[in-house]
Amino acid sequence: MKKDGFWYRAFDLYYDGFRSMRLGKTLWAIILIKLFIMFAILKVFFFPNFLKEHAQGDEAGYVATELIGRGHK
Repeated sequence: MKKDGFWYRAFDLYYDGFRSMRLGKTLWAIILIKLFIMFAILKVFFFPNFLKEHAQGDEAGYVATELIGRGHK
């Protein structure tokens, strides 16, 4: 890899910056843990796959039926 290339310089900038951080590493660890909790754990408990449970393979038909049915109410 050329040392004057964009990707090398960008990687070197971040690598050097993270290497010299003290509090920043802790903060990034907290951020990553929070993201993991939000997207992995909360999704499982609070956002079930409603369409897959109710459609039984015909997702498009189920959505069309629900939209048409709700339009008449």
